[in-house]
Amino acid sequence: MFKIATKSLACLAAGGIAFAALTPVAHAQRQEIANDLRKCADGADGPAVHVTVSGFKANTGRIRVQAYPATKASWLEKGAWINRIDTAVAPRGGKMSFCVPLPATGAYGIAVRHDVDGSGKSGWNDGGGFSNNPSLSLLSLKPSAGKTAIRVGPGVTRIQVVLNYRQGMTIKPIG
Repeated sequence: MFKIATKSLACLAAGGIAFAALTPVAHAQRQEIANDLRKCADGADGPAVHVTVSGFKANTGRIRVQAYPATKASWLEKGAWINRIDTAVAPRGGKMSFCVPLPATGAYGIAVRHDVDGSGKSGWNDGGGFSNNPSLSLLSLKPSAGKTAIRVGPGVTRIQVVLNYRQGMTIKPIG
């Protein structure tokens, strides 16, 4: 019996290791990073995501760009992000660019939040957006991992995120 149980545990452990290899990153590796665009320059090694954010309502406050594993269990869960850039808003030409390095190739989602007043608290005037720019509504502010998932390969993946803000009873881009 002990021999069979040991063999079963070894198979489970091996299966777990194989599963872990498919998972982009463990939660313990998350970190707040500086926005170093050199890591997304032409010819730069990846994996990384170059995120261009547009549609700012105001040139004030702070912007946060976070990368998550594109899994139902991790997507938008508190503390489940992998890398985060948090900086003052300073859009040039109405856009800001960010480079988010990632630990491995795989499926990820990018979440962007514009804290218009810089309070650090979510408010009705704040904006946000996601990779793949899914439609949002007051009833559906958090799109699924499947709607935001992007495939990140060994190089630099480039995406654009358009910010959405509450406008009356709708959530949509400004303009």
